[in-house]
Amino acid sequence: MLDYSVEGKEDESSIEATFEKTMETIDFGNLHRNEGIPIVVFKPTGFGRFAIFQKLTEKKALTPEEEKEWERIKSRFDAACKRAYEYKIPILVDAEESWMQTAADDLVEEMMQKYNKEEPIVYNTLQMYRHDRLPYLKELYERAVDKGFYIGVKIVRGAYMEKENERAAELGYPTPICPSKQATDDNYNAVVRYIIDHIDRIALFAGTHNEESAALVMDLMHKKGLQPNDKRVWIAQLYGMSDHISFNASKEGYNVAKYLPFGPVREVMPYLIRRAEENTSVAGQTGRELTLLKAEKKRRKETAKQ
Repeated sequence: MLDYSVEGKEDESSIEATFEKTMETIDFGNLHRNEGIPIVVFKPTGFGRFAIFQKLTEKKALTPEEEKEWERIKSRFDAACKRAYEYKIPILVDAEESWMQTAADDLVEEMMQKYNKEEPIVYNTLQMYRHDRLPYLKELYERAVDKGFYIGVKIVRGAYMEKENERAAELGYPTPICPSKQATDDNYNAVVRYIIDHIDRIALFAGTHNEESAALVMDLMHKKGLQPNDKRVWIAQLYGMSDHISFNASKEGYNVAKYLPFGPVREVMPYLIRRAEENTSVAGQTGRELTLLKAEKKRRKETAKQ
């Protein structure tokens, strides 16, 4: 799955360029849907300035110019989701910092109401290091039942933990982040269970490099009587990471996606560097990857001698 990972810009021309590239990605995904690109992704601040999302999240009034800007943002969201709906390709909206996320959540929910009447096409992203995400999902489920639409949810652990904690400490409000990695893991797995229990209304895209969480998804699907290739459930990892999870799940028939950020090197590097710096789990994942690579290297050497 392709993600045009250029950071959100401040000027309208750059934002429009990112939007156009996203639309091209949706078209490309449709053309190559049978060749392993069945899903597309975009980032809210790729379609509009962070400050606008933040201001709305903080319930501050927009100026007349900002109102026009917000309408353009909504128009871009709608155009991308409509294109995905026409192609019947799932479209995933990334999550960002908590102090802008409510505005993004509300807009994605609006798109779900419009384009998820028949099946989940539009997916929102929940960062499970936030302790409020399961209550949010339960409330969203009630609204979906009431208004008659399906929910698409991508769940990840999250990549802004240090920034979230630092801002909360600096401004003196309770951190939205779980108190420990174990609490985050428990929160992630609780949401997996909730979604599988409500699979009639919620589709799951589980982004995880955690072996236990991936195994939990597969185990719960089996207990629920779901086929491994049920299109309502996907497991995903970043391209080049945790291939042992991806390959083994795929071998057993589960839907597996590899998340591939792309774009001009100079434009994409800030995004990639930030992920490495802010996702503290990377260090542990690197050790596991090296251990597996060494084991595979040894296996191939021994096989070559036979």
